[in-house]
Amino acid sequence: MSPTPPARRLRLGLPRRVFSQVLLMQVAIAAGVAVLATGLFLAPLSNQLDDQAMRRALAIAQTTAQQPGLAEEVRDTPPSPNGPVQKEAERIRKATKAEYIVVMDWRGVRWSHTDPNQIGGIVSTDPGQALAGKDVMEIDSGTLGRSARGKVPLRDSDGTVVGAVSVGIAYDSVRARLIHAIPGLLAYAGGALAVGALAAWLISRRVHRQTRDLAFSDIASLLSEREAMLHGIREGVVALDRTGRIRLVNDEAQRLLGIGDAVVGRSPDEALGAGRTADVLAGRVAGTDLLTVRGQRVLVANRMPTDDGGAVATLRDRTELEQLGRELDSTRGLIDALRAQDHEHANRMHTLLGLLELEMYDDAVEFVGEVVGDHRATAEQVTERIEDPLLAALLVGKATVAAERGVALWVSDRTRLPDRLIDPQGLVTVVGNLVDNALDAVAGKPHSRVEVELRAEGRTAILRVRDTGPGIPPEHRELIFTEGWSTKKPPAHRERGIGLSLVRRLAERQGGSATVGEAHGGGAEFTVVLPEALAEPGPEPALTVPSAPQTTKEES
Repeated sequence: MSPTPPARRLRLGLPRRVFSQVLLMQVAIAAGVAVLATGLFLAPLSNQLDDQAMRRALAIAQTTAQQPGLAEEVRDTPPSPNGPVQKEAERIRKATKAEYIVVMDWRGVRWSHTDPNQIGGIVSTDPGQALAGKDVMEIDSGTLGRSARGKVPLRDSDGTVVGAVSVGIAYDSVRARLIHAIPGLLAYAGGALAVGALAAWLISRRVHRQTRDLAFSDIASLLSEREAMLHGIREGVVALDRTGRIRLVNDEAQRLLGIGDAVVGRSPDEALGAGRTADVLAGRVAGTDLLTVRGQRVLVANRMPTDDGGAVATLRDRTELEQLGRELDSTRGLIDALRAQDHEHANRMHTLLGLLELEMYDDAVEFVGEVVGDHRATAEQVTERIEDPLLAALLVGKATVAAERGVALWVSDRTRLPDRLIDPQGLVTVVGNLVDNALDAVAGKPHSRVEVELRAEGRTAILRVRDTGPGIPPEHRELIFTEGWSTKKPPAHRERGIGLSLVRRLAERQGGSATVGEAHGGGAEFTVVLPEALAEPGPEPALTVPSAPQTTKEES
């Protein structure tokens, strides 16, 4: 016999859908407001009706007390159901539709009453204040039940208080007026509730469309997952609102752009400064996989608009890939140079072999000396003028590559650079990029030549690279330093238009500049100025003279 399944518990609570929850809460709020407004209106209405009834009773009492001869009749005649006081009081009561009008003497004995049997008896409520000459308004209970009352003193022609007049308005009539007003008030409240329910439905429909019918718990989970994803991925994410201001930036974007959380609420221009990176984030540059340089980093940016008019930009770090691409270019150039040197070396060996076979030994020795001397002269020329080993090695290698490409690479006679560079790696990047661009510009042209000048003026390093190529048109002399701009077809493995941009960024980072102009005799001349690129020269080492050994008395 299988066990019986446990009974399912009935779970009561709010529905899961946002649409239903918002509608239910708003209808509840509208109903609560309607009930509260009705209660707040009824409370003063009841008090207002009570006050009106008491004032009406007081006015009738004052009118009755001012009737001519009434005070004298109370003073001079005995109380009687058929007396003149009873007749006058009943006349006024019927005319004003009051519940009762009681006229009493100074002892509180009734002279009039709606029940003739009560005439001559003592009033049931205390008339002391009225007999003392004061007007009284109150809600009280008497022989005729609960009523709104007005009591005034009754004075004779001399102004002496001889009695009092008490007038009552039935409290049931006041309550009837209040109850009569309630249906209309409830109708207004119901109409307001209906309007509120309709507005709640419309708002809920809008929320339903915007939240795509997700539950609040689902929205909270999505937000938590979004935060974890944004701050966990190794790709920069920058979100902008419809006004173009940054509303979200994750940890990786802060690292790549060199910014902090304080940029939230600011525009890209305010957060990053004017430049291509700000233009890409703001959408002023269109396209996919846009290259931009931020500091020493090469970034690939993509921007996608969102439905609310904003946009989300993603950033990927391509610095290492760009460096690998440049190393690949250098490796390919080196392989081409080695291949050319192999052919040249084979030709020289064949020449040397021919000289030896012809027994022209002196000519062979001279030929070997010339070949070795040319290479040694180039290396010595560079190392004598450039004392930094990294830069010297770079230029010696570039000279070999240039020779194989049929280009003469010269180091200017004005070149003098001591071994005091603060950032030799940065200057190697600058020189390498400029020399490579110059070699590309003059490749394949007759009598092509590239000249490099490196000199120090105090702590400032000045670099000039001249070539005999076609030069740079004046209208392009600023564009060539823009990321992504190039006149050459990019290779398959990387983008063009980064090298010169890096050169300018490196120069500006040190407070310097990078410009291009026209070289003497045609071609382009690039000038890079790097203030404070060299360290202060150290003190000259002091020459120590060994002192003569002192002799002791025993030695003397």
